[in-house]
Amino acid sequence: MKQFFYVVAFMCTTMLYAQVGIGTNTPLSTLDLNGNLSVKHVALTGAAAPTLIDDGVYISLIPTANDQEFQLPDPRSYPGRVYIIRNVQDTINADVTIDPTALAAGVLFFAGDSSTGYAGPVDMDTAIGGGNRTKTLIFISDGSNWTYGILGF
Repeated sequence: MKQFFYVVAFMCTTMLYAQVGIGTNTPLSTLDLNGNLSVKHVALTGAAAPTLIDDGVYISLIPTANDQEFQLPDPRSYPGRVYIIRNVQDTINADVTIDPTALAAGVLFFAGDSSTGYAGPVDMDTAIGGGNRTKTLIFISDGSNWTYGILGF
């Protein structure tokens, strides 16, 4: 019986300080990845109705006409969700906008360099300076709103 308590105590302390290392034997974080990372890629083709972005991490938008709308899910349902969104179409003068789903009440967009939120939408042509239809933005849910910014290197 005494050994059973020792085993249980050992397992509990091991679980409390568990860190997972991938490609390393000495993880320094809860998840420590020492290697390449691949994320799910989804290509979404625009339609007459707004197209919902609800899957993947790296999203290639393919608008098929001018003024197409793509919608993000309600950030309150997906805290911590990250989307990297790129308009890959360069032959159509497409004005692509990103909106929260059905303009969910109380949901705001925050530009990464601003503390002032607004009800959207985010126009991919003007969100980062305009003049270039092929843009990449990153959107991050804080559990209440979406923060977005340039994914620049």
